[in-house]
Amino acid sequence: MKLFRIFKTLLITCLAVICFAPTAWAFCGFYVAKADTKLYNKASQVVIARSGDRTVLTMANDYQGDVKDFALVVPVPTVLKKDQVRVGEPKIIERLDAFSAPRLVEYFDEDPCNPVMYAPRPVSRAAMEPGAARGNRDESTLGVTVEERFTVGEYDIVILSARESNGLETWLNRNGYRIPKGAKQLLQPYIRQNMKFFVAKVNLGEFEKSGTQFLRPLMMAYESPKFMLPIRLGMINSTSEQDLIVYVLSPKGQAEVTNYRTVKVPSDAEIPVYVKNDFANFYKSMFKNAYNRENQKVAFLEYAWDMGSCDPCSAEPLNPEELKKAGVFWLDNYPSGIQQSAPFRRGIVPSSNVFITRLHVRYTRDKFPEDLMFQETSNRQNFQGRYILRHAFTGEVKCQAGQQYKKSLAGRFEQEAQTLAKLTGWNIQDIRKKMPVAQSNSRPWWQNIFP
Repeated sequence: MKLFRIFKTLLITCLAVICFAPTAWAFCGFYVAKADTKLYNKASQVVIARSGDRTVLTMANDYQGDVKDFALVVPVPTVLKKDQVRVGEPKIIERLDAFSAPRLVEYFDEDPCNPVMYAPRPVSRAAMEPGAARGNRDESTLGVTVEERFTVGEYDIVILSARESNGLETWLNRNGYRIPKGAKQLLQPYIRQNMKFFVAKVNLGEFEKSGTQFLRPLMMAYESPKFMLPIRLGMINSTSEQDLIVYVLSPKGQAEVTNYRTVKVPSDAEIPVYVKNDFANFYKSMFKNAYNRENQKVAFLEYAWDMGSCDPCSAEPLNPEELKKAGVFWLDNYPSGIQQSAPFRRGIVPSSNVFITRLHVRYTRDKFPEDLMFQETSNRQNFQGRYILRHAFTGEVKCQAGQQYKKSLAGRFEQEAQTLAKLTGWNIQDIRKKMPVAQSNSRPWWQNIFP
């Protein structure tokens, strides 16, 4: 029995050091739920694995409609050959989403009459602060050159260069690519930058052979000093806001948008316990409120972490094989003599030298007139969109500290209600109606002698 008590004491001490030291308290907790991309009706997802000038870009298609009408036109900085393009696995993007999604965590108050001794919790202000050979066919009347033509998976792909946007738009329409009207106005700036055009449509025969119901992601590997993501073409016919989730994988540290402000999503807020059953609605309201407060033209940082760990874990970190499938090509050194011109041909040796940044951009044509420009930084500070439930101690208390604790709950509940109202814009009176009523176990002093 004595040995058991010693073991219990050591265990409690260990947990206190791990979860309640000042440097670690901002995380830990019990994971409850996550706010992944399933919250949004339409949310495009892009994975960018980048080291130096080398990039592997993965684009998940959220296309809704008949696959025969699908057309993808992406400006790229260089001509891509067939061995630089692959079809990706949707599961990998789902894993990245689950691993990095904003999360809800919960703590349970200790018995105030029998407290566990640990370091005090620092107060965060973050929550309240705002297949054929190269063609080279020059169609002289249109000024379009087919640089490459090949099939990858269920996609027929051509790489084009063009001299003017009218000719490019005409060529695409003539060749069965259904692009929105007005595309030529947005194509012209890319032509002036001497960028090429990655154009894909569905090969219906190959699509049927694949046995999949949805279009799979497309991956492309290239080298360029340009670290950017073209988003303007996706807004041609859009009349509403669009959500874009970008997962940047880097050996260095956090990535950030350079031509728009990068802002941390409000985080580390203590909110009422009842939100546990309505977390999805809470996060959507909170994000919309923050988005409007920032004048609808910022990129929100939702997660930044070394891929080798998580705390708390909403999903396990990706293993080396999954990282390879996500486009990571720099893990450890490769044996001499291995061809390294295309990242897809590289083997993976286990390592954790991968830092993930999750950026959430909600954009419209008027607020985001430019494509997203990024930069890698050496900042490896961890951050997560994290929202805290603190369950009050409900047992009987018979000490003075316990009586004070019970008295403090009313103020704490009110603060949680005000925090929730400020984060979401919800009506404070409606919130209060759903809050628990603090009960006090105190009784008049005279009842101690007068039963």
